[in-house]
Amino acid sequence: MQTNALREQFLIDPNITYLNFGSFGACPIPVFEEYQKIQLALETEPVQFIAVDGPHNLEYSRGVLATYLNCDADDIVYVTNPSYAINIVAKNFKLDAGDEILSTDIEYGALDRTWNYYCIKAGAKYIRQPITLPVTSKEQIVEDFFKGLTSKTKAVFISNITSATALILPVKEIVDIAKSKGLITIVDGAHAPGHIALDLKALDADVYTGACHKWMCTPKGCSFLYVKKDLQHLFDPLVVSWGYGNAGFSKSQFIDYHEMQGTRDFSAFLTVPKAIEFLNENNWTDVAANCRHIAHSNYKRFCDLMETKPLAPVTDEFLGQMSSIPIRTNSSEQLQKFLFNKYKIEIPVTWQDNKTFIRYSINAFNSQADLDVLYTALSEILQGTDLIHV
Repeated sequence: MQTNALREQFLIDPNITYLNFGSFGACPIPVFEEYQKIQLALETEPVQFIAVDGPHNLEYSRGVLATYLNCDADDIVYVTNPSYAINIVAKNFKLDAGDEILSTDIEYGALDRTWNYYCIKAGAKYIRQPITLPVTSKEQIVEDFFKGLTSKTKAVFISNITSATALILPVKEIVDIAKSKGLITIVDGAHAPGHIALDLKALDADVYTGACHKWMCTPKGCSFLYVKKDLQHLFDPLVVSWGYGNAGFSKSQFIDYHEMQGTRDFSAFLTVPKAIEFLNENNWTDVAANCRHIAHSNYKRFCDLMETKPLAPVTDEFLGQMSSIPIRTNSSEQLQKFLFNKYKIEIPVTWQDNKTFIRYSINAFNSQADLDVLYTALSEILQGTDLIHV
């Protein structure tokens, strides 16, 4: 199926130039119809759906996801989003006064807050190690990162793909070095599944979380937490419910503790097999490659317009289907609203500390024409308003 035909498979409003797939994803029609079918089954016979068939259906879905991620199905549990997953990890992580969690200064803001919260409670420190931008090489990122390592470091926490800056980080290299130093390795892969190649066994991180509702195209509220078997006993559930106390819903205490929470709608979790089927049927490797080409080939064009520089070499090593353009604006919120209200462009204007970026995401329903619309809009804003300055 060609990209223009794939556009018809998504429910995105055709009157909107939608360049914000990275925030919440978008669900294609076949997967959304499967979701509605599952929800209808839940409402038709709730007891059978939740109490009788629920554990089996979740096990099947986990198995399909595990094959896709190349990991053991007993080492992943479904959660609503990566923030939920990292809260499980951070709340349970044993920290003493003076201990440190080493991270970067380009992590997702909500998870900065999560780690800060639990570190402060323990008298520990969350270290946001500066990464020099623009990035010049993997080696530079690794060198910058480990400048923050001290004798007090207990774990490293790093994004597979960053949020505001949309950079693919060298997580394999960082995981390998950290493990050689005896550190726990925790990776926020919210943007990775369905976006870039992901092999959890090969990566060998101790903890990994990813979203299925972003680039894998499931309905909202579908993500996973992976933890290596020898560490699973460390992480108690945020909600203690029916899975506690050897209830025996599955052969894994890790799964029982975290997934069996009584009355909740886990329909989105059960759509993962259909979503993976959709990706496979539509040759998603080729679709993603075309999307990367569009994203990459326009990056310097937008930076030239803004009189800024790309945040990294424009290659697959550092950039996927998202690109963050450094901009100068007095109000990121007003700029984002102006782009939507005047031009019907849905795009995030993100920030990291004192830096601001406009981040476009390209997926199957996008084309060069969408970025041309954005380019024209930004050109007009530059000439006619004070929202952006160069």
